[in-house]
Amino acid sequence: MKIGAIAPSHIPSNTANSIQVMKVCQALAQLGHTVKLWVPGQTTTPWEQLSGYYGVTTPFEISWLPLQPNLKRYDLALSGVNRAAGWQADLVYTWMPQAAVYAQVRGLPVVLEVHDRPTGKLGPWLLRRTVNMRGRKRLAIITRALVRVLEQEFDLPIPPEKVVIAPDGVDLERYDALPDAPSAREMIGLPPQQLTAVYTGHLYAGRGIELLLGLAQAFRQVHFLLVGGNPQSVENCRKQAALAGLTNLTFTGFVENQRLALYQAAGDILLMPYGRIIAGSSGGNTADICSPMKMFEYMAAGRAILSSDLPVLREVLNDSNAAFCAADELDSWKKGFQALLNDPARRQVIGMQAKIDAQGYSWKSRAEATIANLV
Repeated sequence: MKIGAIAPSHIPSNTANSIQVMKVCQALAQLGHTVKLWVPGQTTTPWEQLSGYYGVTTPFEISWLPLQPNLKRYDLALSGVNRAAGWQADLVYTWMPQAAVYAQVRGLPVVLEVHDRPTGKLGPWLLRRTVNMRGRKRLAIITRALVRVLEQEFDLPIPPEKVVIAPDGVDLERYDALPDAPSAREMIGLPPQQLTAVYTGHLYAGRGIELLLGLAQAFRQVHFLLVGGNPQSVENCRKQAALAGLTNLTFTGFVENQRLALYQAAGDILLMPYGRIIAGSSGGNTADICSPMKMFEYMAAGRAILSSDLPVLREVLNDSNAAFCAADELDSWKKGFQALLNDPARRQVIGMQAKIDAQGYSWKSRAEATIANLV
């Protein structure tokens, strides 16, 4: 079928939301559907450039629409839905409640992805309208915790038949034939025999960067590889490391998504030091409702995961596929890290189990679930 996707993400950019949008659209295309994505912007970017940047190989059409800043994306929602209708889309797939409401007004079936609490004066109303309007619709909500938040904080009971719990996912094929950790380190220019801990992702507040620096100071025999972050954040972290006299850290800055798996494979331990307050790329605290893409990538890499013990992460992780530490508590992380250093066999066991469990979280299987029996 023809799927018209409408997203507020700026493409290309290194935000998690833009990566997620591209992965979802690719998965829909891999299922055999014809996908067209509308996003805000003035200029186009060639597919060849986007393919490497986002690690996507199955092409789909993207159209950029100019916006008026004072209209707060309502013009994107209206224009995107009108174009999808004119294109004779069978389904609108969107991350925007404005577009979900208007698609139903136009009589189009709709999938709305929900990743966060509704914001602004109209956010809760738009989400409520999406749920209550007549028409075929589905809400793809990233965690059970977020469903509870919508019900309890916003008095928004959602009929179970209109919801699919859709955690983020991973491109499993990119993790099928990874080298072992020493070989991966050699391929990216790191000492192959030095035990290495890896963090990939942004360096926003709540991502545990201060904690990582504390671990690097406590375990100077271990190399710490931090992959990602915008230039200013990376520079700030480098300065902090230099002030602490740390020489066992490597900051790569942004790495294209198509190469990310190799960097994750270079780790003996993969770190998820989320704090109790996590600033998302769009602002706001998501610590109680998040579904991090890196979690599924780490699992697919088959390495030992050391994670903050946040309830929402335990929707996916457990004591068989990860090790846990108290969020924001350096002493707990030192103990947990030391325990994994001392136990290579446990690292292997939980890494292997994580890789097995990752098989249930492909982007393609996620896409199948979100649109099943809707049209």
